[in-house]
Amino acid sequence: MKVFMTGGSGFVGTFLSRELVREGHAVTILSRRERRPDPAFSAVGYITGDPTQEGPWMAAAPEHDWIINLAGASVFTRWTAAAKRELYESRILTTQNLVKALSRGDRRQLFCSTSAIGYYGNREDEELTEDSPPGDDFLARLAVEWEAEALKAQDLGIRTVVTRFGLVLGRGGGVLSQMAPLFRKFLGGPLGSGRQWFSWIHQRDHGRAFLFVKDHPEISGPVNFTAPHPVRNRDLAQALGRALHRPAFMPAPAFMIRLVLGEFGQVILEGQKVLPKKLLNGGFEFLYPTIDKALEDLLGGIRNE
Repeated sequence: MKVFMTGGSGFVGTFLSRELVREGHAVTILSRRERRPDPAFSAVGYITGDPTQEGPWMAAAPEHDWIINLAGASVFTRWTAAAKRELYESRILTTQNLVKALSRGDRRQLFCSTSAIGYYGNREDEELTEDSPPGDDFLARLAVEWEAEALKAQDLGIRTVVTRFGLVLGRGGGVLSQMAPLFRKFLGGPLGSGRQWFSWIHQRDHGRAFLFVKDHPEISGPVNFTAPHPVRNRDLAQALGRALHRPAFMPAPAFMIRLVLGEFGQVILEGQKVLPKKLLNGGFEFLYPTIDKALEDLLGGIRNE
């Protein structure tokens, strides 16, 4: 298949595009700046354009069979007014423009548009599936609007899957790149009380889930991309310690997290217990269903780095 991808140059997109190429797909990545192809992945090409702005790139999208929308500024920052505006525009405007571009094609594409488990807000110990209602904090309201823009493609007759990401664990970036160095320096531990739920997914299962929904046309609408066994933050810290042969006794106080990260810090201290109901009901089999198995794969060979 010919795949058109926004946000393909980040941590998630880089891994996913290479997985798609290994499966025989050709990937075109929309990039804000001009990029040179990687000779090792010649089936990954680039076109230049800003997805938040209408432009010539919009003519290319309908020429592809599968559109994957990963664009969105990182939430891992202090949420100033300017940062919130960037979080909003990078998601909403990009999705609006993609749907507008697809409306000009034959409408036989598969459209996978990213969302996040922040959709559910803070629900403490409640088990959350795709059928659960949204929360009402900033991230939840943003996710609701983001998904609504994507689902306009469904109204056009385009099969649309809204992929609600948990935290993706992988090599070369993401949350592990921030946490593992602290543990290696004997500074790792739970965040705040450590009771908050951490809904995660191994990057290989994350890529495989995309291929799974592609191959199962009965799947549409929101799909939770999370492992079947979420863990509390303190259990994640202990699992990281085991994988790295380090202790996990240095908690980060809640007041310090709020002081440094402001409103986003409160999100980190809350979390959600999200289950991948649609993937499991569809027969998807996780290679890494538990946190220990995932971390052993990702960190077991680099304990002493």
